[in-house]
Amino acid sequence: MIRQGGEVETASTILRFWFGTATDDLDVAEQCGKLWWKKDAATDARIRERFAGLLDDAVNNRCDDWLTDARGRLAMIILVDQFSRNMYRETPRAFAHDHLALKWCKDGLAAGVDRALRPIERVFAYLPLEHSETLEDQDRSVDLFTELANGVPEEKRKLFAGYADYAERHRDIVRRFGRFPHRNRILGRSSSDEELAFLKQPGSSF
Repeated sequence: MIRQGGEVETASTILRFWFGTATDDLDVAEQCGKLWWKKDAATDARIRERFAGLLDDAVNNRCDDWLTDARGRLAMIILVDQFSRNMYRETPRAFAHDHLALKWCKDGLAAGVDRALRPIERVFAYLPLEHSETLEDQDRSVDLFTELANGVPEEKRKLFAGYADYAERHRDIVRRFGRFPHRNRILGRSSSDEELAFLKQPGSSF
């Protein structure tokens, strides 16, 4: 357990913050969708104030005991893969520790611990693959999200098919450019003429 802001933060408090308390995945997605996907400065500030110290602990191996079970591993992935993007939006620090989240994701897959998670939780367990600029990881992301969408009950299939569609769109970009062009400016990378033209199109940035 880590003390942050005078309170004890645990894997459970991270997951409660991110997923709420609803028991149905459709309800979770409806109630938490804005938190997950909408860019909002107030939300970014709230996450930074509450979790920045914990993120530092995680990337410096002070929370590694969380990796011993499925939900602790998921909390670590969310902390490093998701919260970092909120805390440090539009800066290189947003992506600085993606390699850790990717390793934790892959190790979890190798151990099969993702199967102990609810479908909506598995979405975030798999996202480090979708954030990777390696085509092999992108292909695996699409396979996992497709399998996930096909495995949920019919009434949830539309929601999870949407996640699979986003995985395919991410893969298509990496397949075409070998990277995500929308990161170039943030990371100080030069963009090709083709990438610059692409970035003018709707949906070119995530």
